[in-house]
Amino acid sequence: MHFTRRAALGLALATAFSTTVLAQAWPARPIRLIVPFPAGGGTDIIARELGNKLTGTTGWTIIIDNKPGSGGNLGVDAAAKAPADGYTLVLGQTSNLAINPTLYSKLPYDPQKDLTPVSLVASAPLVLVVAADSPYKTLADLVSAAKAEPGTLNYATSGNGTVAHLATELFQKTANARLTHVPYKGAAQGATDLIGGQVQVYVSSVPTLIGHIKNGKMRALAVTSATRADDLPQVPTVAESGYKGFDAVTWFGIVGPAALPKEITKRLNAEINKALQAPDLQKKLGDQGAHIAGSTSEKFATLIREDIARWSKVVKESGAKID
Repeated sequence: MHFTRRAALGLALATAFSTTVLAQAWPARPIRLIVPFPAGGGTDIIARELGNKLTGTTGWTIIIDNKPGSGGNLGVDAAAKAPADGYTLVLGQTSNLAINPTLYSKLPYDPQKDLTPVSLVASAPLVLVVAADSPYKTLADLVSAAKAEPGTLNYATSGNGTVAHLATELFQKTANARLTHVPYKGAAQGATDLIGGQVQVYVSSVPTLIGHIKNGKMRALAVTSATRADDLPQVPTVAESGYKGFDAVTWFGIVGPAALPKEITKRLNAEINKALQAPDLQKKLGDQGAHIAGSTSEKFATLIREDIARWSKVVKESGAKID
């Protein structure tokens, strides 16, 4: 009996020692940070700015790997199936961590079972925009046109199942108007087609579209947050535009594979939150319309769980489903 206890204690100490040594030695090679959308979009911008800052503060080599497809599912799934050694992470979003579990009938991963939340990074409202030469000057103009000819106006998003897609479906139900969804594989082509007149409306995060808004190529009609965006103070909220209580934002956070060692998770969380406190990173992300939102890994896990429940209701009420 004494031998068994000693053996068990020895095994526990050895495991704790090996885990500590692993965390101290990590990282011994570059860290792959998957962006589950194409280059140039809001998720990509945030990932690259964070990656650059982490490289500067820690000396780590962060390699950004754009892996778009299936509403962000392909990139998240790649991270979920990677070895749990801290060398593969993904910048997930509301869409692929909280919405898609209900939207997709066959999601290849379970956000709560197959991933380790590391830290929330940022949040951002969505913005509804039209081309600068569009006849629609306000959200009311757009809704009136959509009601007059249901389904004839197209709205673009960066993919099926994204928070922009579901938030717009929710808005249409609230406004009793109907537009036709045109999903793209990323942000860049949708922006080009809006400016070129192929689609009439684009809905995406503020970081994705703020450059086009500020250079005058797009006109912002409304933001989806409960309050106005600090970087777009002249743009009214959807709630202010006549739809009280409307509130939908997207968040971005780092996750890794399930069973990511606790010591590595803690170190990643500490370094990410330290980087997020840097004034220069806050300014860069703020200029892009994102709001710094660091957290503990536990609080991030709670947010994912609560938003899965929240968006599940929205998905079911909207009738949206992807097989």
